[in-house]
Amino acid sequence: MEYKTNKHYENFMESLKNFQGDTNCPVFRTLSMLQGKWTLRVIFFLMENNSLRFGEIKRKLPNVTNTMLTATLKELESDEIILRTQFNEIPPRVEYSLTEKGNTLVPIFVELGKWEKKYNA
Repeated sequence: MEYKTNKHYENFMESLKNFQGDTNCPVFRTLSMLQGKWTLRVIFFLMENNSLRFGEIKRKLPNVTNTMLTATLKELESDEIILRTQFNEIPPRVEYSLTEKGNTLVPIFVELGKWEKKYNA
């Protein structure tokens, strides 16, 4: 397997040696951060666009409630995946965009997409 010679793979396997349950597993922690029903969709739409306003995100997710979208955005902001920028204008304007940390998810999602096409096509 090609990953067994990869330094990232070795570091990951080393981190699992101290595995003591779900909260100590790096994969579980990452998946927990991204598990919300709307979380991946919001990240995906922000990947496609430089920034979006609340209403633009809401239109892309017609079944999400305002409360749930607000909670999702706040959680992603607290995890430093997205950036909320408020412009002091009249009327007030708020835009959401991916942070540098959020942009590091892009190649991971690309690889997941490749995996899905290969094994679930």
